[in-house]
Amino acid sequence: MRTAIKAGWIVGYDNGGHTLIRNGVVVFEGNRIISVGPTFDGPVDREIDAGDKLVSPGFIDTHVHYGHRASHRLLTDTGRPLFYGQPFLEVTIPKRGKKVSGDARWLDHGESAPEGALELNATYTVAELIRCGVTTFAELGAQVAVQDALLEQVKRFGSRAYLSPGYDSGHWVGDDQGRLERVHDEQRGISGFKIANDWIARHDGTLNGRVRGLLVPRRVQTTTLDLLKKTVDVANDSGLPIATHAAFSIIEFHEIVAQYSMTPIELLDSIGMLRSTLAIGHCNFISDNPNMNYPRKRDLELLGKSGTSISHCAINIARRARILDNWKRYQEEGVNIALGSDTYPRDMIMNMRTASYMGKVASNTYFAATAGEVFAAATLGGARSLGRDDIGRLTPGALADIIIIDLSGRGSLRFGPVRDPVKSLIECGVGDDVETVIIDGKTVMENRAIPGLDIEELRKQAQISGEKVWASLPEWDLLGRTADVACPYSYPLIHGRGA
Repeated sequence: MRTAIKAGWIVGYDNGGHTLIRNGVVVFEGNRIISVGPTFDGPVDREIDAGDKLVSPGFIDTHVHYGHRASHRLLTDTGRPLFYGQPFLEVTIPKRGKKVSGDARWLDHGESAPEGALELNATYTVAELIRCGVTTFAELGAQVAVQDALLEQVKRFGSRAYLSPGYDSGHWVGDDQGRLERVHDEQRGISGFKIANDWIARHDGTLNGRVRGLLVPRRVQTTTLDLLKKTVDVANDSGLPIATHAAFSIIEFHEIVAQYSMTPIELLDSIGMLRSTLAIGHCNFISDNPNMNYPRKRDLELLGKSGTSISHCAINIARRARILDNWKRYQEEGVNIALGSDTYPRDMIMNMRTASYMGKVASNTYFAATAGEVFAAATLGGARSLGRDDIGRLTPGALADIIIIDLSGRGSLRFGPVRDPVKSLIECGVGDDVETVIIDGKTVMENRAIPGLDIEELRKQAQISGEKVWASLPEWDLLGRTADVACPYSYPLIHGRGA
């Protein structure tokens, strides 16, 4: 079937970058775009009149962690100083002998999750991404049962996803005084690497190519050098993209320097891992960052020469009093900047706005991290990090991953008069302004409704699950704290009758 979408605004593509088309038409047939421009004279089977809305390529979220992220709601405005603002150390490191309750991504391969938890969290993840206009996402290495659950929801809802179990050679626990203690387990890494490769062999390219494999050594800090080298060998042979966390923690930076006499980025360079299809999560604590006080500043040069990608999760790091220092220098050095949501909300429009504003502040110029640049990071940058030239753009031959965005503010005055739809979107928009999502030529959301999904019931179940996570905190928290102690309410809490 041939479908034409007529709209007042279209983000087109030409000469390697986006263009803006006023009053144009996008035409796709099957799962491929056949025309983008001011007019189309050929026959069509179906026509969508998008009025004065914005037709855009779907967003690409390069850094997703599965779940409703209830544990991360305990991090707002609080945290333990010894973790230097690193969120995963705050809410995903249990005391020795315990497991983080309510988050199946932290279970080991083969461990069972509470009944219904995998499906609930996978449904919440995929549905939230679609609602916010994300047509392709990469999940960073949750355990194998999580990947299986995500695969089912990707199949159900029609998303495009990069999935694979992650692996590492150790993990953190808390000692009896609440301090970090590293547990080394080389066999865990070897076994996890095999599980990941077997999973990829079974599922890469399935669902009409919508599911692809991704190599995820979870953190450079907790993965042996040998396992990182094996990852490079597989990537070189298979062409699979890689995603990891590196240069994202003060503790990690100093530990790797102490262990290898190299920065995390120098270490990755030494084994040949730096490349455009390596997406480094965060990558903000590099040698060039003045806050590190490191005397030899060459990480940006290494990243830029190799065209390595970073997955910049602007909201998540700003919440922890961190920023990318600085957007303009990364860009000028040749680093490919992609965007990710990481924790919550999985709202790429809000992440673009945060990246833009923080990028201007960190770069000390309002010419940095422009609306056009952050929009490109959420589309073209993400595609480049995955080695794709058929997503993240609206052009003949590209896959029909298309979103329609309402610029009216949904009955509010939030947008005001619109002159440039991309600038208005970045400055005034939110994920719920996405009205229609088309993936692989199929409409998966229309008029903000996803077929077969009860949003209210999903929200209700997530709230119930979240309450259980918060109630369980004393069982596994490093200091045995209640949720109220770990993360006090904004104001004194007064219970009413029946509460």
